[in-house]
Amino acid sequence: MLILLAAFALVPLLLPWVVRLVRARAFYVAALLPAVAFVHTVLQAPAVFGGHIPFETYAWIPSLEIHLSMRMDVLSWVLTLIVTGIGAIVLLYCRWYFVGHLEGVGQFSAVLLGFAGAMYGLVLTDDIVVLVMLWEVTSVLSYLLIGYYHRRGASRRSALQALLVTTIGGLVMLIGVVLLVIQAGTTSLSGIIAHPPTGSVVDAAVVLILVGALSKSAIFPFHFWLPGAMAAPTPVSAYLHAAAMVKAGIYLIARLAPAFATVGPWRPILLGLGAFTMLLGGFQALRETDLKRILAYGTVSQLGFLTVVLGYGTRDAALAGMALLISHALFKSCLFLVVGVIDRQLGTRDIRELSGVGRQAPILATASIIAVCSMAGVIPTMGFVAKESVIGALLHPADGWDTVGLVGVVVGSALTAAYAIRFIWGAFWRKKNTPVTPWPVPRAGFAAAPVVLAALSLGAGFAAPVMDAALARYADTVPGAGHAHLALWHGWAEAALWISLATLVTGAVLFAIARAIRWDELRRVLPFGAGDVYNGVLRGIARLSVAVTRVTQRGSLPIYVGTIFVVFVVAEGTVLLATPEWRAQLEAWQSPMQLFVAPLMIIAGLIAVRARKRYTGVVLVSVTGLGMILLFATSGAPDLALTQVLVETVTMVAFALVLRRIPSRMGTHNDSVWPVTRAAIGGAVGIVMAAVAIIATGAREAVPISKEFPELAYQLGHGKNVVNVALVDLRGWDTMGELSVLILAATGVASLVFVTHRADLLSSLSALPVGVGRSREVLIETADGLQRQSGEAQGQRAWLVGGRRVRPAERSIMLEVIVRILFHTIMVASIYLLFAGHNLPGGGFAGGLVAGMALVMRYVAGGRYELGAAAPADAGRLLGAGMVLAVVTALVPLLFGAAPLTSAVFEADIPVLGHIEFVTSTVFDIGVYLVVIGLVLDVLRSLGAEVDRQMAEQAEAAEVAS
Repeated sequence: MLILLAAFALVPLLLPWVVRLVRARAFYVAALLPAVAFVHTVLQAPAVFGGHIPFETYAWIPSLEIHLSMRMDVLSWVLTLIVTGIGAIVLLYCRWYFVGHLEGVGQFSAVLLGFAGAMYGLVLTDDIVVLVMLWEVTSVLSYLLIGYYHRRGASRRSALQALLVTTIGGLVMLIGVVLLVIQAGTTSLSGIIAHPPTGSVVDAAVVLILVGALSKSAIFPFHFWLPGAMAAPTPVSAYLHAAAMVKAGIYLIARLAPAFATVGPWRPILLGLGAFTMLLGGFQALRETDLKRILAYGTVSQLGFLTVVLGYGTRDAALAGMALLISHALFKSCLFLVVGVIDRQLGTRDIRELSGVGRQAPILATASIIAVCSMAGVIPTMGFVAKESVIGALLHPADGWDTVGLVGVVVGSALTAAYAIRFIWGAFWRKKNTPVTPWPVPRAGFAAAPVVLAALSLGAGFAAPVMDAALARYADTVPGAGHAHLALWHGWAEAALWISLATLVTGAVLFAIARAIRWDELRRVLPFGAGDVYNGVLRGIARLSVAVTRVTQRGSLPIYVGTIFVVFVVAEGTVLLATPEWRAQLEAWQSPMQLFVAPLMIIAGLIAVRARKRYTGVVLVSVTGLGMILLFATSGAPDLALTQVLVETVTMVAFALVLRRIPSRMGTHNDSVWPVTRAAIGGAVGIVMAAVAIIATGAREAVPISKEFPELAYQLGHGKNVVNVALVDLRGWDTMGELSVLILAATGVASLVFVTHRADLLSSLSALPVGVGRSREVLIETADGLQRQSGEAQGQRAWLVGGRRVRPAERSIMLEVIVRILFHTIMVASIYLLFAGHNLPGGGFAGGLVAGMALVMRYVAGGRYELGAAAPADAGRLLGAGMVLAVVTALVPLLFGAAPLTSAVFEADIPVLGHIEFVTSTVFDIGVYLVVIGLVLDVLRSLGAEVDRQMAEQAEAAEVAS
């Protein structure tokens, strides 16, 4: 089972490539895996029914006691057959459904197969935490499947609606699962059900879990997302919304019923909402004119039916519920596939436009009639066996809610018969005032899938005794006595039989009345529905966000910074004043260097406040950073000193690039306002920050863990550089978060600067002939734009590729020579720092900054074209590759049963080189290295090259205008 689950995770990755090779026939390959899983499940039947429940487990996160556990009891066995069997049929059906419509099919096939794998794991997992994870995976994949026609606004809205409703329900369920796991002391579903905890906390947890189950299975008030999801391709509707995804909530109810059916809120919630949903869906199905929407609301109604039966909490109801579960999966997937054939052949699903199709497509019509008879509960189909058993089970009262369930099921069954007749009449009957619809005969393979499912619906009715023996093993796990059996015929004296027949007659009368009064053309009963409430909530959230943004986001940087500082002063000042005792451990200095550096930093800060030129202010502020370099270097932290000097240099370059587009003098356009207020806020921040620093020196009571870092760094991280080992090993999660921040910062800067597109064109520009070994003509950037000039006129050979495109007045041959000589040496030094950083000063961050400085040199010496030649790779790809490398390095240990970010060391004695050690955390550091280079490159290309381009265009436009 675990191997099949892994295959479901890996095979979809290959499907897009297979689709490109064999087109729609790739669905044969896709159907093979669920078919294999189906056969494997069938072969497990002797073990499942013999009491030897197949069980496989793998310790995934041992520290949290989370396991990839797969357990196949009777309930899981039935659901697995549905998920894999109907999944294989639907995938084969797709082979003909998508003929001539192959755009995006590679992704579609991969996602659909991945969804089948997620459902396979969901119904088999014995770990409730893993179940929640797979639950959310199905929500995300269903979002992609529903939104397959992404160019249509309706598809995008429906996909988002389904995602929001099911995901919010899933998050609520997660809270309930956490509470339940804490109370039970285990994440094992079988363990929780065998020894269910009790108490008010458990009652609350069960209610929260039911919220997730009801949202997934489209039970009121979450029912509205399912009809909207009909914007998906019909195979998606047949699989997700009839046989698989919506069954997840029903499965969870059936799974928990043996343990929690007697919990106080269980029966009122499930029987009340389930009965109401069955009636609501049935009434609305009689109003629809689109075949898929008739089935959609019919599915909502049937899901309410299943919720009532499986939530009833008795042995007989559980047995009937399992039969209904199987029959619903067969007849509803069959009917959806029939609609897909009609839609593909005729281009319409509107029953007002269809007429006389049944006589032209007798086989398809016969299959539909059989499926509809099963849905309505007509003998001898499986639906009849299930419905009669349900009514018989509900006739034996459990408590006061049995009447609600019985009335809801009986009335709902009558409505089911009515819309079932409406479906057959609308799709296949001859209508008086509608011309006969020409029917192009579909390929045999296209119509085979619904025929097979209809045959199974009919054959399952005759196999009721065999199914009774199998399903009774699940029903017997539900507490309470029971005596019912599944059978095609219980005799004329059975009350459930007459009630069932009465619902069929009533349904026929309701259909006739609905046609007579033209129910589908009348105004709806209520002026709004649940979908309107959903849309209203979204509009309210949007308006609230706009109002909050209008108040808080004024477009003024001083206001933003001032707000942050005021909150800091008030919050921290309140804490400091409320502290009963202040303790401080102060020393005048620790080294003579502090006496020299500190006054310089203070003086530079005071002068920076009075500086009137922006660049002067930046330089003065950098003095404080340079002072920190000296303090780090003299305090035994050379690694920090190296990093600080690189950060200060890169920051200075970034400031210099930005300042080109800003007036050189402060207050040129609008002078500083409220100088006294600004001074007061700045002074208050300084005082509070100084107080925090002073008090923090005496606040520690325990021995700092940092004293153990040198030993831990060598034992756990196999390195002697404490700082680097802490970054990539001991505190690797923090570093991963910081990498995310760097990527967001780079993306934010680029999005603010790049106006028309994000693509980098420098690489292609740098490939133009420049006269170096290829052509004697070069392009020079002048005030008139790029001008061609011969190499002889230039008088000398270019040291850099982009150097001869720089304006002569701005070009420095000496700088080009220095950069040409030093660039490769600096790059080698950066790689040395990267690999030496585990035991010596350096690391990925420092190495990346050094490489970034080399790129800065190339840009300063040769301009934007030189930068394109120096780094032809896209900055975004470097950022992404670095992040992926770091994440993969963090997660790989999980495959070996270790904690994330666990390091391994490889040692070897190599001739000449001697003893070599390689620690796997170095791979994580390489990811850091790439991210830092990508960040610097992104800053240079956005604040540097792109600004250069914009300035050149503006200058050219100004010259043309003049």
